[in-house]
Amino acid sequence: MKNLLFLFFSLLLCSPLWAKEDKRPNFLIILVDDMGFSDLGCYGSEIETPNLDSLAANGLRFSQFYNTAKCHSSRISLLTSQYYLPAGNNSLKNSVTAAEVLNTAGYHTMMSGKWHLDNEPTDFGFQRYFGHLSGATNFFSGDDTFRLNGKPWKVPSEGFYTTVTKVDFAIDFLKEAETIDKPWYMYLALNAPHAPIQPLNEDYEKFKGKYDAGWDVLREQRMKKQRELGIFKNPVKESPRPNQIPAWDDLTPEWQSSEARRLAAVSAMIYRIDVEVGRLVKHIEEAGDLDNTMILFVSDNGACPFGTSQLDGTTKPFSTKYKWRDSSGPAWMRNAPFKFYKQNQHEGGISTPAILHWPAGLKTAKGSINHTPTHLIDVLPTMIDMSQATYPSEWPGRKLNPMTGESFLPIIEGGDVTRKNPIHFWYSTNRGLRDGKWKIASINDSPWELYDMETDRSEMNNLAKSNPELTKRMAEQWNTIAAENYTKKSAFTAQNDLDNTQYFNKRWTDYTKNKAKVANKAK
Repeated sequence: MKNLLFLFFSLLLCSPLWAKEDKRPNFLIILVDDMGFSDLGCYGSEIETPNLDSLAANGLRFSQFYNTAKCHSSRISLLTSQYYLPAGNNSLKNSVTAAEVLNTAGYHTMMSGKWHLDNEPTDFGFQRYFGHLSGATNFFSGDDTFRLNGKPWKVPSEGFYTTVTKVDFAIDFLKEAETIDKPWYMYLALNAPHAPIQPLNEDYEKFKGKYDAGWDVLREQRMKKQRELGIFKNPVKESPRPNQIPAWDDLTPEWQSSEARRLAAVSAMIYRIDVEVGRLVKHIEEAGDLDNTMILFVSDNGACPFGTSQLDGTTKPFSTKYKWRDSSGPAWMRNAPFKFYKQNQHEGGISTPAILHWPAGLKTAKGSINHTPTHLIDVLPTMIDMSQATYPSEWPGRKLNPMTGESFLPIIEGGDVTRKNPIHFWYSTNRGLRDGKWKIASINDSPWELYDMETDRSEMNNLAKSNPELTKRMAEQWNTIAAENYTKKSAFTAQNDLDNTQYFNKRWTDYTKNKAKVANKAK
């Protein structure tokens, strides 16, 4: 009986009569994959991203918007407003998704892109879905996990490129939504620029030869542009090049050629993201919906450092046969000005470019930059406030936890937000906690480091030894949250006796190992 009543009221809320005079906003949430903090023009990049730059110039950017530093856990937090393990991890058994919440509030819900969780999006409230269930896929030939509205979808042998095709289907879904008298929610999850690094040939040609100056020069250029754009509230020092990454001038010519081509290929994929987002936004504008559509653009983690191979001079990134991987040097450059990378809970792993655009409702000055610490867990509470939806107290077949995030609607309305709770970070042996201006972080179970994020966003001055009581208090906070949300006993009671300058992940690129001479051809 309880389930029948739940279904009755859900259908009542979704009825066309209720939605006839609906003025609530549409939602377009765009999540990209493995994008570095400085990878967009409006965040300091040399890459041409005019469409996203335009959204930023007419909207709002965030300088301290956080993800979880990992693909699947960021998706869980974005969809459920919970950290990934309390939500039920990939099963989502202790949570409801944004699609389910908005469905019950009368929204038409759609998704196009990478899922990377259990079951399928159509099992979690999405009325329309196209994309792949896998965490990564070949950009030209796909894989056997592609689905269209719950049914297998065969990737065509020609004319397929994931970034383009996902937007094709997103537009098709929106065309259908335009015939339905309801507000809509679209979740677009692009797998670019995640490996395999496979740009379109036409895009790669635009960037060939543009990265021959190397990562040292280009990182400094990005940070100079960030200062000119005023990305940060206070000056940010440059984090030094890590020990395992050589100076560009110390690389062999073969390694330089390899890394320059890798950077060109990644940049071409980012350029294509911008082109396709522009095409989607143009469609929304032509449909008359742009003014009342809240667009949020974010990444699931920082740039990826995992790749141990040198590229030989004959492979082509735009071939379906070759699967170029990432590399640590380019990741360091792309995460400027921060240190570390994807999976690490230092700023390079968890900081995302974040753009919000909503002409009808955004009350901040055009082009503003907000410096409030914000997280993916805050997105669903914000949409609930904007849509007048309600987070359910129960859901058939699941044992729900409450939301963890906090609405940032006051920021959208031109005000301020003071977080009630710290932001908790944990993936594998990497940990962090952000509480006001203070942050503790640890890599590979190393001793806690303490940073003042108002004056030291690049985490250069570890204050743990000079502030032992504060460090201890925040560490206890971290353990309390971990015990409440993840495990019954305190985590990480033992620590490795090392600091982060000594730490080297075996999956990071070791530029001293591969000294084989390869053909130095810029293909």
